[in-house]
Amino acid sequence: MSTRRPFNRGGVGDRGGGGGRGRGGSNGSGAGSPSTNNGFRGRGNLSAASAQRGGRGFNGYNKAAADATPTFATQYTKGNNKRQAEDDDMDVDFDMDQDMDDYMDMLEDDAMAGESTGAAGPANLATTARWSRPAFKEVNPARDALAFQQIDLDHYIDNPLPAFEKFKGPTPSTRMFGVTMDGQSVLCHVHGFRPYFYVEAPPGFREEYLSKFMDSLNSHLLPEQTIARALGSGPNSSRSAVLEVKIVQKQNMYGYHEDGKKDFLRITLAQPRFIAAAKRTVEHGFAWMPGTAPTPFTSFETNVDFEIRFMIDAKVYGCNWIELPAGKYSLRNKDRAVGTPAPISRCQLEADVDWEDMISHEPEGEWSKVAPLRILSFDIECAGRKGIFPEPETDPVIQIASMVQLYGAGQPFIRNVFTLKTCGSIIGVDVKSFETEEELLEKWAQFVREVDPDIITGYNIQNFDIPYLIDRARSLKCRTFAFLGRITNKASAIREAMIQSKQMGRRENKYCNIEGRVVFDLLQILLRDYKLRSYTLNAVSYHFLQEQKEDVHHSIITDLQNGNEQTRRRLAVYCLKDALLPLRLIDKLMALVNYMEMARVTGVPLTYLLSRGQQIKVVSQLLRRAAQEDYVMPNVPTSTGDEFTGATVLDAKAGYYPKPIATLDFASLYPSIMQAWNLCYTTCIFKGTLNKMKTIDSSNYVTTPTGDVFVKKEVRKGLLPDILEHLLTARKTAKKDLAVEKDPLKKMVLDGRQLALKVSANSVYGFTGAQVGKLPCLEISGSVTAFGRMLIDKTKDAVENLFPVAMAKEGKEVKVEVIYGDTDSVMVNFNKDNLVETMDLGRRAAEFVTAELNRPPIRLEFEKVYFPYLLISRKRYAGLYFTKPDKHDKMDCKGIETVRRDNCPLVANLIDMCLQKLLIDRDKEGAINYAKQTISDLLCNRVDISQLIITKELTKTDKEYKGNQAHVELANRMKKRDMGSAPNLGDRVPYVIVAGDKKEAAYKRSEDPIFILENNIPIDTQYYLENQLSKPLIRIFGPILGSEEKAESILLRGDHTRTKSIVTSRTGGLAAFVKTRVSCVQCKAVLTNENDALCDYCKKDASKIYQTVVADLSSLEEKFARMWVQCQQCQGSLHQDVLCSNRDCTIFYMRKKAQKDVTEQEKVARRFDTVDW
Repeated sequence: MSTRRPFNRGGVGDRGGGGGRGRGGSNGSGAGSPSTNNGFRGRGNLSAASAQRGGRGFNGYNKAAADATPTFATQYTKGNNKRQAEDDDMDVDFDMDQDMDDYMDMLEDDAMAGESTGAAGPANLATTARWSRPAFKEVNPARDALAFQQIDLDHYIDNPLPAFEKFKGPTPSTRMFGVTMDGQSVLCHVHGFRPYFYVEAPPGFREEYLSKFMDSLNSHLLPEQTIARALGSGPNSSRSAVLEVKIVQKQNMYGYHEDGKKDFLRITLAQPRFIAAAKRTVEHGFAWMPGTAPTPFTSFETNVDFEIRFMIDAKVYGCNWIELPAGKYSLRNKDRAVGTPAPISRCQLEADVDWEDMISHEPEGEWSKVAPLRILSFDIECAGRKGIFPEPETDPVIQIASMVQLYGAGQPFIRNVFTLKTCGSIIGVDVKSFETEEELLEKWAQFVREVDPDIITGYNIQNFDIPYLIDRARSLKCRTFAFLGRITNKASAIREAMIQSKQMGRRENKYCNIEGRVVFDLLQILLRDYKLRSYTLNAVSYHFLQEQKEDVHHSIITDLQNGNEQTRRRLAVYCLKDALLPLRLIDKLMALVNYMEMARVTGVPLTYLLSRGQQIKVVSQLLRRAAQEDYVMPNVPTSTGDEFTGATVLDAKAGYYPKPIATLDFASLYPSIMQAWNLCYTTCIFKGTLNKMKTIDSSNYVTTPTGDVFVKKEVRKGLLPDILEHLLTARKTAKKDLAVEKDPLKKMVLDGRQLALKVSANSVYGFTGAQVGKLPCLEISGSVTAFGRMLIDKTKDAVENLFPVAMAKEGKEVKVEVIYGDTDSVMVNFNKDNLVETMDLGRRAAEFVTAELNRPPIRLEFEKVYFPYLLISRKRYAGLYFTKPDKHDKMDCKGIETVRRDNCPLVANLIDMCLQKLLIDRDKEGAINYAKQTISDLLCNRVDISQLIITKELTKTDKEYKGNQAHVELANRMKKRDMGSAPNLGDRVPYVIVAGDKKEAAYKRSEDPIFILENNIPIDTQYYLENQLSKPLIRIFGPILGSEEKAESILLRGDHTRTKSIVTSRTGGLAAFVKTRVSCVQCKAVLTNENDALCDYCKKDASKIYQTVVADLSSLEEKFARMWVQCQQCQGSLHQDVLCSNRDCTIFYMRKKAQKDVTEQEKVARRFDTVDW
């Protein structure tokens, strides 16, 4: 039942692009070289040309018309560049009151800000066989099927090809970029799919009304400027924004409706951008029948991205395999016949297919394989001016290092470095030197186009390397550089946005359109998935790979460049290491395969996972399942009112438990609750509607502990429980297959898949409770946590009261005590000394409670034993973690300073060592003595400064913080000293608290560690004892020693706290006004003659004293030499000076301190030159 209107072919006029300024962020704390992107600030005019955008349109489809300048400028929209205000917990700073149609128009234009010139992009070149993809394999569309793994998709607006001309006029086509199993690159144009949304049909609406409804809606939409502009003008243009209105049987998924399916109108539009205006029109109301009053309609699914809509309807999953059957597609080629389109991309194969003719394979079995993707990792070096960080308008790019690796290969097959001026040869590396920067940039861009990578990675390339290169090339007027993507005539450009999410905080991010290639920035992956103390590449490499690397400070890069070919070689080796490490880290963390599997499981493009928030993953799964069951998703307004009570945490019976403590965990508790009680949007009977139900009685529904009502699965099985059942079943299958799989690559895929399935299942509950999300429902989220609290309470009762009775019937006496309970687990003391017996009781208790609860699929499992166990308070505990009785797996700590990032490393190291002595060695006295010695070393200034550095993230500007913050104050001071190297928004700022007036607030005494070393500023050791060490130590030792008061008396008082060492500062306070007087080297008496080394009394022992001074100097020189050699070994050469400035390496600060101590001791030794021997 539908009415369609044919379109006339037409075009749209060209529009100019906008401009902008960009600023790169830091990748972590501390200063570093440009290749680690610390504090880089790049500025560039990003204005785009106002000429035609995108590739060539097809108007008329004869050779003359195809070769001529088209009247319609093709419009491209990259899915990963969309800035969606509505997107879950990932918010973007721009005008939230902007009209929805202008907003959607912005989304359409988002990827079109890049320069598109009237001239074509640079031609494909094949200069090096090693660089190019495998030779083109002939494909006959009439005879051969074509299968490829799609890695990215977007859509563009253009006039339809004659073979796919269901409607005339500009309409969307989807582009899928991918790779065949033979390694050939593919671009597939998918035609015929159109955007649509739903409205609830008015009562009595009949099929004969469809034509009038469509005419009326069209008449309201056409006056909209954005729609009229998009439809174009001219004799062949269409004058209809609505393509089809059809009556379908659907039902609203939000709430249980006993009348089931009803009539809805599916409204199909010409372009995605028209949906916003159509939504506003139908919701405000319009007279769809002549002579009647305006009727408002409720709209559904108007906020679904076009890419997601296409993927759901076409059954396409992220990174899955697409097959084009023989005879159902056509290939584009340069020697095309008259009336057929020319290729617009650099891909080896470019196909056209109708969306209903292609086959999308579910990523299972043989179709779970991964194509031989090409992964390019690169890093750049820039030569800055003294005291100023490189700026792309002025400072040259001097080196670009590149590594290219095939997925699963383990080692790069291309290693090269492009250098400005000559460079010494490097074993295993292709060194390419150029006399001009323009040639370097153009040749590297040509290299990228020839290598044709599917994935582009590196460290902070999104916010530093790529923007800098594009801005620098623009400054040098390198006209072909920016054509880095796979669309021949589309240049890349940069835009920036302020991103804020609960997961990643607030950050300034830049985005670049590189069509057909996925920018997989490792820094962004780590920020999203890992909580680390520092995010510099050095710190990350040490954390995951246990490797350090030389870190050349940006201030000496220019000197190395201006040296000779050997100094430039040293810079190149450093640059190459920065290009290699991201590849090694991606392999180590299985980052790429994990993200690909998440895209497959959730059904979203890979780029969505990199640029969007968490909720889009659940929305995709929900819409996919809803389409199968004929449900539609409403547009629910954001809620800011009611909140629900969180999970239960049973009171902790704090203490030190020398006996084994069993831990019983609920398997996937929240997903299991939603399944067990059928909690879903589709099963919820909202308050006030139950008494109106005619077919529902008390036997058909369940009332949750919060008083909310849901129908039982016998009445209607919910969508969410169905999705969860599928996810958890699929995970069991993946884990089963993983256990028997032998192929390493397949094992990686299966492991990534089971992890993605687990994360996806656990995300569903959070989606329902996100009040600013797409579909919040506190009835579901509140009921889930209420059932969770009920289950924990029932478990405690069953374990303590019912389980001992059951064991007594078997003749076994068991005294059970639940000492702590968290969200989904309880810690049980069976009062047994034997570890094996405790494990057996834990398994039996878990089985007993599961049977008592009798609510499948809820299952309590025995997971582990802590032996011994230190319970400090709620969410704070430590213990030796046993899953097998023969040996502990690890020392597990939760909420204790060993795993927290907001303290200095000294705290974590001290607490970790004390816990090892307490839990592993069972040496209480040893732990106490170690803590006392550390406190003594701290107060005597024997602790290295690297152990006292505190790092905190700069998430807001100083005006946005409610109170004064130490790291914010320091960042402001550092900007005044050197704007280029100062921390930026999103960085982690390292600082140390220095000594000063005790009345002065600590935040005013925060200082940069390097500044402290250079100026000999004393550290406030008492601050560290009182504000960093004391509370963690008392928390740990309180249960051990019997009380916190006793722990404080033993650890924080006594002789070990009375010895202090004072360091004289060269700056700050009264230092600037005080003139120091020379004192005797031996007895420190003030000397009247400043040239003397010793006083008259000590001169008699001058020889002995001098020998002591020289011995001390020799000892300090030896210490410095050991550190120097260690740093030389790290940088890979024992014959070059150490230039490393890696602030995340403890040896860096120790080397700096040792070097300073040697210098000071040399001054003392030289004072003896005046002694009359």
